Amino acid sequence: MNLLIIGASGGTGRELVKQALEYSHNVTAFVRNPEKIRLQHANLTVAKGNVLDPDSVDSAVMGQDAVLSALGHKKWFIKTTILSEGTRNIVSAMEKHGVKRFICETTLGIGDTRGRLGLYYTLFVIPVITYFYFKDKEKQEHIIAESSLDWTIVRPGQLTNGRKKDVYRHGESIGSWIFTVHVSRADVAGFMLKQLTDNSSVHRSPAIAY
Repeated sequence: MNLLIIGASGGTGRELVKQALEYSHNVTAFVRNPEKIRLQHANLTVAKGNVLDPDSVDSAVMGQDAVLSALGHKKWFIKTTILSEGTRNIVSAMEKHGVKRFICETTLGIGDTRGRLGLYYTLFVIPVITYFYFKDKEKQEHIIAESSLDWTIVRPGQLTNGRKKDVYRHGESIGSWIFTVHVSRADVAGFMLKQLTDNSSVHRSPAIAY
C-alpha cells in the first residue's frame, strides 16, 4: 500500500514510518526538514513540504492509497491554527485526488472525551499550558468529521517513549476522570496502522491507553 505519513519527523510519526516499512508498505514521509529523517529504506521516499502550503500537500497526496497524520507542534502558549489549517489542506487534497482513507492522531481529552485525561490535565495542563493547542485539535477533528473521507480519529492518552507492547485498551470509553492514562507512541503507531484494514473504525474516534 502507498502511504503518506504527515508529521513523519515527530515521535509518533517516526514510529509510523518505521513500522509501516516493516509491514512492507511504500512510505512517503512528509516533513519540513528532510534531514530529520535518518532512516534509509528502498520503500521510503522523503517529501519536503509544509502542511500550510496547499501545493506541497497536494503533490504529496497524489498517488497515495491512504494518509496517516501525526501532525503536531510545540507552540502551546500562543493561538495558532497549524493543526486545523494543515488538516484542511490535507483533506482538500485527498478529496481532490480521490484518496479516501485518512487516519489522524489527535488526543484524549477533547470532544466527547473532555475530562478523561485525569484531574492534572483537566485542571492544570489543558487550561494553563495547552489551551490553544487543544482548541486547535478540536477544530482539526471537526474538519475531518465534516469531510467525505473514510476517516478514523485516534485519541491517545498521555504519550510516552516506551516500547511497543501490543497490549492496550482501545475504544470510545477509554480514560479516567481522576488519573492520567498513558500509552507509548510506538503502540499508537501500531494501532493506527492496524486501522488501515479495519473498516469498523471508519467514522469513529477510538481512544487508546494502557
